[in-house]
Amino acid sequence: MKNLFWIGFCTFTVVCGLSSCQSEAELTGTWLEPVPGIENMQQGFCLEKNGKASSVNMATLQYQSWKQDGKKLLLQGVSIGNGTSFEFTDTMNIEKITEDSLILKRGNFSLKYKKQK
Repeated sequence: MKNLFWIGFCTFTVVCGLSSCQSEAELTGTWLEPVPGIENMQQGFCLEKNGKASSVNMATLQYQSWKQDGKKLLLQGVSIGNGTSFEFTDTMNIEKITEDSLILKRGNFSLKYKKQK
């Protein structure tokens, strides 16, 4: 009975570990979400394999680079507005990633993106 418990426990641990892993390759691509209040328009970001990032339809938020640190996505860039600009790093938790969707979380706020094909 003890052996059966350990076999089950080990199997569960391996499956959970594998399902929570994401590779940077899975994150590359263009990720979009609807623009709040503007029907039929989308915004988001493009993540390239070489660590470069760019914004999509966000003129005041210009992403320049990205990296993954475990289950965190770090987007670096420049925020531009009202005659001033500053560099920033936006750190978000990767809650879920599939072939065509990405859910990021910052505090209690979730962002849901679809991958552009």
